[in-house]
Amino acid sequence: MKKILLLATLIPFSSAFSQEKDSIKNIQEVVIQSEAGRLQAVNFHNINPAKSIQNVGKEPSFLLSESVPSVTAYSDTGGNNGYSYYRIRGIDQTRINVSMDGAPMNEPEDQGSYFSNYPDIFNSFDKIQIQKGVGLSKNGTASYGGSIQLFSPDLKEKNLEFGANYGSYNSMRLYGKYTSGIKNNMGIHVRLSEIYSDGYKYNSSNHGQSAFISGGIFKDKSTWKFNALMGNQRNQLAWLGVTQEQIDKDPQTNGSRDEKDRFFQTFLQVFNQTKLNKSSSLQSSIHYTHLNGNYDFNLNNFIGLPENGEIYNYAFNSNFLGFYTNFQNKFKNGKIVAGINGNVYSRNHTGSELTLGELYRNTGFKNDVSAFAQAEFKFGKWLFSGDLQYRFANFKYKGDVGMNDLEWNFLNPKVGINYLINNESNIYFSLGRVGREPTRNDIFMGNDNLMLDENNQVALGTITPEYVTDYELGYRFSKEKIKLEFNFFYMGFKDEIVLNGNFGPNGLALTNKVDKSYRLGAEISFNYQMNEHWNLKNNSSFVYSRIKEENVSFSPVLTPKFIVNQELNYKLKNLTINVTSRFQDSSYMDFSNTAKLPSYVIFNSGVLYDWNQWEIGFFVNNITNKRYYNYGYTEADGTGKYFIQMPRNFMASLKFKVF
Repeated sequence: MKKILLLATLIPFSSAFSQEKDSIKNIQEVVIQSEAGRLQAVNFHNINPAKSIQNVGKEPSFLLSESVPSVTAYSDTGGNNGYSYYRIRGIDQTRINVSMDGAPMNEPEDQGSYFSNYPDIFNSFDKIQIQKGVGLSKNGTASYGGSIQLFSPDLKEKNLEFGANYGSYNSMRLYGKYTSGIKNNMGIHVRLSEIYSDGYKYNSSNHGQSAFISGGIFKDKSTWKFNALMGNQRNQLAWLGVTQEQIDKDPQTNGSRDEKDRFFQTFLQVFNQTKLNKSSSLQSSIHYTHLNGNYDFNLNNFIGLPENGEIYNYAFNSNFLGFYTNFQNKFKNGKIVAGINGNVYSRNHTGSELTLGELYRNTGFKNDVSAFAQAEFKFGKWLFSGDLQYRFANFKYKGDVGMNDLEWNFLNPKVGINYLINNESNIYFSLGRVGREPTRNDIFMGNDNLMLDENNQVALGTITPEYVTDYELGYRFSKEKIKLEFNFFYMGFKDEIVLNGNFGPNGLALTNKVDKSYRLGAEISFNYQMNEHWNLKNNSSFVYSRIKEENVSFSPVLTPKFIVNQELNYKLKNLTINVTSRFQDSSYMDFSNTAKLPSYVIFNSGVLYDWNQWEIGFFVNNITNKRYYNYGYTEADGTGKYFIQMPRNFMASLKFKVF
């Protein structure tokens, strides 16, 4: 019924748009202020999911890991659907800022943004920018390990298409999307998607729907855009790992038992860009996110006791409202940008048990406000930049146990130098420092409801912030057939909050605070168009990381030293053949550095054929049927638990473009 109402609402708009001829000559592209350009001293990568041959409904985490150096990904189910997770340089996604058209999408309490809540989300985006390190100032959650910026669809190109995919383990996707083009100074994009998979592991199915609407009104001096993203999902959970013995006996073993989740999330945004005069402009946006859902927790299975039918449930209902305003003024040899951002957030938590009913109820309140100023000055071939952000965040709690309010203040400076060698190449250096407050899960030590300790005191974990100082040195080269990006980095941390490889009583990963730590490495991206038929791509990274604690030095968990992604494309008329490989080095699963995830190499391939308005594809992943793991942890007794990923699997796709 929701889909029928949505379509009924959109039909008058799409009909009106189709009456007029395109008039896009005066339409100017909207550039979000936090988006980095080629001449800025920022380590960034732009990707276009629409042009990725492997974008056939798989979770965005895997597309990022295939396209960008230093990114790792894994899924709970072992397949390409359901819950997936990513890390940049070994830094988990709660420290990675995610935004759409500048509006923050991270949940403020636990600072994560989960693409699985919006199934098939990348099917609507023409451009995504990943900034690694501290990057430019962002709104909302700190851009601590990096940022992922989503940009609403370009409405200029008219398009109507339908697609269907089907593959191993009953994995399927159905979608339809329509882009009107710009007509009478207006445009609209609409997409509806349905995704389902049994999952590779037993009882790990994923079923989700999503809708995305993006509309724009374009005037000579003003642009208005509206984004509405809605996701609904139902999962059988598979977040617990299994032992090597269980995998050897049956690789599809699911460590979780009789657990499901149900989540509905909506993101709404209104954006305006107004040209004040020839040199200055103003960007403003308001946004609202609503989340409602819950997940089951089988406690006895988690702690290794015989099951007795007890199933606990954690339910959440949150509201997130915010705004930002940016002012930009350009002059002959540079520009100045200043902005302010504010967010208010509340999340209700309810814990219950299947037979006992409600056990507790509490509410977390998280607010933040930030202001920044950026300046760029060009002198000949040199471009100097500075960026200073002030950010304030506070957390309040209301429950059966009281706690004092927590407040954090951060001053985040960044400076950069870029030298334009010639029109094809440039070299840059940047230095920045960012602070980040702990998540609610860090503060509550993995508990969903605040409790008293044995001394009748409030039991709190980490409440102090962590800091990173980030050095980036890079080189970019772009010619007709060759594009090359090379980057060195050093990230020095103070009081870093790091994963310790264990899980808490609510099923979320636990962390420790360490005195000193660092990550250094090198990253390369290479694209070579050899001739009209052959194209070669490579993105690779080396990351060396150490933690120093009480005169002991060791490696952080889940941070492989080497990652190599290789891609070869062959195109002949309407036929495209794609072959990719990925090497991921071994990584530790525990602080003691005694348990390891082994290294692996996998190969994937895809074939696409365009025939009139039809596009037919067939894909084979993990061609050599490699048994591999890209996530794991250890229990208190040292037992290793692993997440196996799919063996050889297949996917067929069919796409029909009406126009």
